[in-house]
This record gives sequence, structure tokens and C-alpha cells, in this order.
Amino acid sequence: MISTTLIRAAEYEDANPLIPNPWEAAVAGIGFIVLFIIVVKVIAPRFEQSYQNRVEAIEGGINQAEEAKAEAEALKAEYEKQLADSRAEASKIREEARAEGAQLISEAQEKAAAESARIREQAQAQIEADRAAAAASLKSEVGTLATQLASKIVGEALEDDARSSRVVDRFLADLDAEQQTQGATQ
Repeated sequence: MISTTLIRAAEYEDANPLIPNPWEAAVAGIGFIVLFIIVVKVIAPRFEQSYQNRVEAIEGGINQAEEAKAEAEALKAEYEKQLADSRAEASKIREEARAEGAQLISEAQEKAAAESARIREQAQAQIEADRAAAAASLKSEVGTLATQLASKIVGEALEDDARSSRVVDRFLADLDAEQQTQGATQ
């Protein structure tokens, strides 16, 4: 096989293997030009359109994301403002409630102190009235008993009420004076 190829190559001595055949070069050039026109007119615009669509979709998505982010930040700022306002209002309400509670406690303590003083004064007045009534009752009973005892001891009736009441009063006054002198020395 090699020998037939060598023989044929020897027949065309002026043929150079490095120089292409002009018909083959023309057909290859025409094919390249047709292929180049198809690529430039049909394929490249489709790729460019596809590229533009992707760029627009990505830029639109980025714009939407930025708008959504800005809206979210605005909502967050509004929420934080409302939260701060709510906290401030709650703090104000707590302080007002504390002040009102302290005022109510103070008023209740004042009212209780006044009521306690009033009750003490009434009790003291009642005790003084009871003591005075008891002392008056005791004086009359002691006077009556002393008169009866004295009339039994003396053996005669001491029925003069004015005189017996003066004697009893003088006796009780002496007793009071004696108790006061004993209280002062102690």
C-alpha cells in the first residue's frame, strides 16, 4: 500500500503537500463564511437576548430585594419606635401607680391614725366618765355604809343627811390627800 501511494506521489512531482488545493480552500472558505453569518445573525443575537434577560432578571431581583430590605428596615424601625413608646408608657403608668399607691397608703395611714386617736379619746372619755360615775357611786355607798357603821358603833342614829354627807366628804378628802402624799413620796 505504501508503494502505490509513493508511485502516485511521484507522478505529481510539482504537487507540494503544504500548499492546499485551491478548490478545497474555496469550499472551506465559503463554508466558514456561511457558518460565520449564521453565528452572527442567528446564534449570537439569541445568546445576547438570553444574556440580557438574565441580567434584567438578576437586576430586577436585586432591586426587589433592596426594596424589600428597605421596607423591612422601615417596619423594624417603626416596630422599635412603637416598642420604645410602649415601654415608656408602661414605665409612666407604673410610676403613676406607685405614686397613687403611696398616696393611698399615706391617706389610709392618716385616716387610721385619726380613727385611732378618735377611738382613744372616746375610750379615755368613757373611762373618765365611768371612773367619775364609779367614784360618785362609791362615795355615796361609802358614805351610807360609814354612817350606818358609825350609828351602830355610837349606838344612836345619825340620820341627818346633810351632816353625815359633810362628814363623809371630809373623810374622803382626807383619804385623797393622804393618797396623793404617798404617791408623791414614792
